[in-house]
Amino acid sequence: MEFRFDHLVYVAKEPERLVSAFEPLGLHIIGGGRHERWGSYNSLSYFGLSYIEFLGIDNWEIATRENENRLIAQTANMLKKGEEGPLRVALRTDDIEKSAYYLREKGIQVYGPYPGERTKKDGKIIKWSLLFPENSYDSKLVYPFIIQWDQSDEERLEELQANQFTGQHAIGNGSPTFSHVGFAVHDLGDTVKQWSQLFGLHCSEVFFNETLQARCQVLIVTGTRLLFCEPTGQGIVQEVLQTRGEVPFFVQLTDTGQADSIQTGNCFWNFE
Repeated sequence: MEFRFDHLVYVAKEPERLVSAFEPLGLHIIGGGRHERWGSYNSLSYFGLSYIEFLGIDNWEIATRENENRLIAQTANMLKKGEEGPLRVALRTDDIEKSAYYLREKGIQVYGPYPGERTKKDGKIIKWSLLFPENSYDSKLVYPFIIQWDQSDEERLEELQANQFTGQHAIGNGSPTFSHVGFAVHDLGDTVKQWSQLFGLHCSEVFFNETLQARCQVLIVTGTRLLFCEPTGQGIVQEVLQTRGEVPFFVQLTDTGQADSIQTGNCFWNFE
């Protein structure tokens, strides 16, 4: 069974505002649509099939009583605290029922699969299924949730390209790669071992990142790689752990034709 990277969820108070707010960075962001069933809506930035979802709440009555989609509950809790930024990643599967069975056999508590859908601005409905493997929210990095789309990868990519949703960034030659998403962790070895065994991913050797002041390791997953960072001293990773705990905090884009690092809210962006 293979899991592929699907997307990073970035919580935003007003996802639609980010379409213009991120324009100076050269990021192409489009309005997504509404999740009527969950009281949420989004904007999207595509890099091939890998993408960043800027997720917000537009119906608090629905969102706060939601007990099926655990991502919405987390999003609402984060926004209530006045926070924005990366929250969780999704891995893609082509057999979500088999994935659910596999994870339960590994001793993981699993919620779902649950059906999901989004109504686009043109009225078209996009459908998928979601699965939520859970560990403790209190002290551990939350596992990725699992998604299965109603279309094949080939069909989705063809549609994205036909609608010019991907390959439109004004960075470098317009085709940057969403190469890494980074996570701040307390125990690098334990976290990498746990995630690699659970999701069947190979890992790199440990290396030191001077900019982040952290020991790091990469889990190799098709689409976008997962970078785990344990602080070695005061720096970005240490600050994230002290203020937000174990969370995704870092996005790296390559093939941008520039070398730069910036911070927006709780997210650190690296351009290469």
